[in-house]
Amino acid sequence: MVKFKKQRKRFDEINVIPFIDIMLVLLVMVLTTATFINQGIIPVDLPTAKGSTKEENKKEVTIYVDAKGEIHFQNEKVDLVALEKRLSDISRDQTVILRSDKESKFQDFVSVMDILKRLKHEQLYIVTKEN
Repeated sequence: MVKFKKQRKRFDEINVIPFIDIMLVLLVMVLTTATFINQGIIPVDLPTAKGSTKEENKKEVTIYVDAKGEIHFQNEKVDLVALEKRLSDISRDQTVILRSDKESKFQDFVSVMDILKRLKHEQLYIVTKEN
């Protein structure tokens, strides 16, 4: 009877393919969660307030006033007449979020507030940064 001797295979290299697979999955997870961190599309530097709290509501529209005084309704640039038309088309119960840049003119802020008051929108949040 002939006996065969087991040959041991040398372990000279490491299989890195499973490691690469795990790293790619982690990269995908980081990239997909990083997109949800984005707060707004229009760059607005918010003023600070000590008593600010974050409120969450699903039915809301957002008005932006940037540093140049341009007004955006739901990420679309509008003038005051178009803003009033858009706001008159939505329900008074719908929440309006106003994000005004701290470098914008106060008159632009007052003009938007005047339209909201005239149309009797009382569900209004003015977004600030917490100090």
